Parts: sequence; C-alpha cells; structure tokens
Amino acid sequence: MDRHTRRIGEVVRIRAATVADAAAILELWNLAILETLITFNSVAKTLEDVTQMIATVKAVLVAEENGDVLGYASLDQFRTGAGYTHTAEHAIMLAPKARGKGFGRALMQALETEARVLEFHSMIAGVSASNPMGEPFHKAVGFKTVGVIPEAGRKFDQWHDLILMQKTL
Repeated sequence: MDRHTRRIGEVVRIRAATVADAAAILELWNLAILETLITFNSVAKTLEDVTQMIATVKAVLVAEENGDVLGYASLDQFRTGAGYTHTAEHAIMLAPKARGKGFGRALMQALETEARVLEFHSMIAGVSASNPMGEPFHKAVGFKTVGVIPEAGRKFDQWHDLILMQKTL
C-alpha cells in the first residue's frame, strides 16, 4: 500500500484518483453544484473538466467502498505566484450516503499527508457559511476560522458568506 492508498476497515479505501474515476467524481461534483450550497458554483462541470483536474491538480484522492467512489478531495496551491508556493487549498465532496461515516475525516488525513509530502506549510479551506456541516467538520480536524467574507457568493437567488479556515502543518 503506497501513500495514496489507505484502508478504513475492510472495504473502504482512500487512493489517488485516475481518469477511470472521472465519471464518478463528475457525478459527486455536479450533485454538489446543482443541489447544495457546499459550493457557490452553479455551472455543472463536464467530464473534460474533471479529467483536466485529475491531470493538473497536485493531488486528487477518492474514497471508495466496494469499488464505488463515495467521495473525492483535491489539493492544490492556494492562489498563483511564488509567494503562495507553501500554502494549499483543498476541496472535499462526499456522496450523501457517505456523510457522517468517517469518509471525510479519512480523506482529510490523506490530504494532509499529501500536503506534507508536497512541502505545503498550511492548508486553507473556503467553507460556505450556508453549509451547516462545513465549519464544524473543519474545526474537528484542526482547522481554525481566520476570517469571514460576507456575501462572497450568490447562489439560489441568495447571498452567502464564505468562511476562511486554516490549518498549519
């Protein structure tokens, strides 16, 4: 088992995403885009978008159970430019049936391992204040709230605040 693969119990594992996972990731991502306030984006992604993300983002991991992808997480440099080389931003999305079962925590642990390998010093989370699970989840895994941007995003005809959270590695 390499650093990308982590087993939880007998049937769940965290591993590096491949192009073969693109359709499953697309389904999770578009569910979040079209039906939730986890992201402020309201434009569905394409298979090409996901394939490009897997190819270009520094780390994309999936959580799978019995061969089914039930979550994914990505990690890349926060903002462009040399001054941000050691700061990462992540995204994490879970299938509704995977929430509250340890998939998110396992993905975050694996992302932190990747962040350290990639020599990131800190991780940033941009959390929708309208996502009731986002901030408590990040606090539970060691992130601290460092700021709030009021009315940073608009979705479903409403303004939503963005909570910025950080964890120093």
